[in-house]
Amino acid sequence: MAKIKAKRTLTRTEEQTKSNTYFLMGGLVVVGLALLGVLLFFNLRTPEPIRGLINYPSPSRGHVNVVLPQTELPPPGGEHSPVWQNCGVYESPVAIENAVHSMEHGAIWITYRPNLPEADVERLQDLAWGENFLLLSPYTNLASPLVLTAWGVQLELEDARDSRIGAFINEYIGRGPEPGASCSNGVGRPIDR
Repeated sequence: MAKIKAKRTLTRTEEQTKSNTYFLMGGLVVVGLALLGVLLFFNLRTPEPIRGLINYPSPSRGHVNVVLPQTELPPPGGEHSPVWQNCGVYESPVAIENAVHSMEHGAIWITYRPNLPEADVERLQDLAWGENFLLLSPYTNLASPLVLTAWGVQLELEDARDSRIGAFINEYIGRGPEPGASCSNGVGRPIDR
């Protein structure tokens, strides 16, 4: 009789263990599905387009040994120098043909009018320092106070506090026909912080 009672107790313990295991596994499945749903929700959302973005589909490419003329806006691609501009912060204009090569490597070229208020220039410098693929320089006769250019895209802005600057950088840094190529060991010496 004691053996039967011990067997019943063992059976009840086994049943309780099985029940707890099923409950735990079910809970883990529910938590896993909820986590998967959250991840899918955030990853599948289409980001809002950047207002005012100008697209230049398929700019030409190629290396040339000529000085590119200055226009009202920096070129968003095209033929350029075989040597790229070192990314970083510059206090004077840089050679357009070298900056375009940096954009081919995935850099974003932030240009501003030389008379941009000092506080705005400092704000832009704070963005650019420490970023491997940001190039910041003044640009004379610029159509807008501030222009962000990456390979094939451009954004004209009036204010260095515009939230679209961060959206543009997040979207386009590292994009270009040669992403991951160097933005250092080229020409130019950026200023130190």
